[in-house]
Amino acid sequence: MGAGAYLCWGLFPLYWPLLDPAGSLEALSHRIVWSLVFVALLLTVTHRWHAFRAIWKDRRRVAFLGLASVVIALNWGAFIYGVTHDKVIETSLGYFINPLVTVLLGVFVLQETLRRAQWVAVAIGAVAVVILTVDYGRLPYVALTVAFSFATYGFLKKKAQLGAVEALGAETLLLTPIALAYLGYLEAIGTLSFGHEGWPNALLLAGTGIITAIPLLLFGGAATRLRLTSIGLLQYLAPILQFIFGLLLFHEAMTTARWIGFVLVWIALVIFTIDVLGGRRRVLHRAAENVAA
Repeated sequence: MGAGAYLCWGLFPLYWPLLDPAGSLEALSHRIVWSLVFVALLLTVTHRWHAFRAIWKDRRRVAFLGLASVVIALNWGAFIYGVTHDKVIETSLGYFINPLVTVLLGVFVLQETLRRAQWVAVAIGAVAVVILTVDYGRLPYVALTVAFSFATYGFLKKKAQLGAVEALGAETLLLTPIALAYLGYLEAIGTLSFGHEGWPNALLLAGTGIITAIPLLLFGGAATRLRLTSIGLLQYLAPILQFIFGLLLFHEAMTTARWIGFVLVWIALVIFTIDVLGGRRRVLHRAAENVAA
């Protein structure tokens, strides 16, 4: 289930270009609306409407979900824009550096203390971003938006402490009025694709709800059965696939400087992952010693 979730996310760059001529914002709006529709069906089939209704009784949880809905819309929008504007490799960079951004979030928001190896990994990642910025002639804004929004989303979801289906339903419900208003605006000015570009295009746009929910369900099932370190390793499947697609399928340019930047990011991730795995072993070893004592 964990591999299936990240493989689905890795395959996303192949889906969104099929929505053409729908623009990025129209695709995002449809993703929000149809995700809500699909989640409503899931809540009905699984008889979990009572859990969904209970969400709205907790104002603190609703506040976190409100922020999460804005952040995930930003993440989805940046991703869709990236994969439909020849920036698939840059989009993959965002998910590569996401673990490092999550660590920084822990430092500055939760006042956590990093180990030396984690600081080294973050520093190498920062150098990589500087090199890529010089090479691009601009900040890799798609990658940074994807990374920071997804890290923030994970933090807010942890605070909300909800199941994947209920949380997605609440977030899309909060965003749907805005999405519908935008789709109505496109229809009014005559640029809406849905319903005007044939039934294949309409089905693909409606399918954005299904492809959004399925990997989330798989991830939810994996998260309850796998160790956090296992999930942490699996998460690299998605950006690896995205990078390969950008390089070999979409033929995006990779200069020497970009290769250096990406290699530095991968070195940072290796250091970070080894440190995390080593930290877990130390914790388990101490726990075993305490039990033996």
